[in-house]
Amino acid sequence: MPNAPCPMPNAQKLRDLMQQVGISSFKALSRAAGVSARQILRLRQGKLEQMRVDVLLKLSPVLQMTLNELIATFSTVELLQDKAAPTQELLEEIADLRKEYQRSQLQLEQQREILLQELQQSSLQLLESLLLQWPTAAQKAQENPQLAAVKIVPLVHKPLEKLLQAWGVKAIAPVGAELPYDPQMHELMEGTSQPGEIVKVRYTGYLQGEKLLYRAKVSPV
Repeated sequence: MPNAPCPMPNAQKLRDLMQQVGISSFKALSRAAGVSARQILRLRQGKLEQMRVDVLLKLSPVLQMTLNELIATFSTVELLQDKAAPTQELLEEIADLRKEYQRSQLQLEQQREILLQELQQSSLQLLESLLLQWPTAAQKAQENPQLAAVKIVPLVHKPLEKLLQAWGVKAIAPVGAELPYDPQMHELMEGTSQPGEIVKVRYTGYLQGEKLLYRAKVSPV
């Protein structure tokens, strides 16, 4: 004889709450809260007492309820009688879990920022030749419109400009600019110059925020 299906006294109650917050299915609830489908099944079956507090802490904000409201809504009568008020130990456990959750979120955010910086750095290394050579090639093409290369300047220049802007990368100075020599920002290609003497930019350099990526290559005027 086949086993009788397990009753789910809280299924409709849970569906009603999900509908109020715009969640269409139990699977969607599982994904939104970051808990397993088995935990959702336990809630539907009225087995709240078998669920961990950290799972309830993830579910309550998704359902837009406080933890106490969630417990009161889905607890059995016996559970409400046995645990009418949270014990001090339970309250401390909840507080610790909240702190751990917030700490984990902060760590994830920091890791995400580190990964983004690593991605940008590796991409900049791949683009190094283009970054250093392209501004000079573009300047030469613009100085001589007869060159067929001038037609490709906008095709490359604008996307590259947008990419660098999105990453917070700025050119130190445009190619052809004449400015005081700064050994921290400029690299002499030939001759000698003292700090403050006027030099001409031959290949532009780049900064990312306050970080120097590449010094601009210059020559004495």
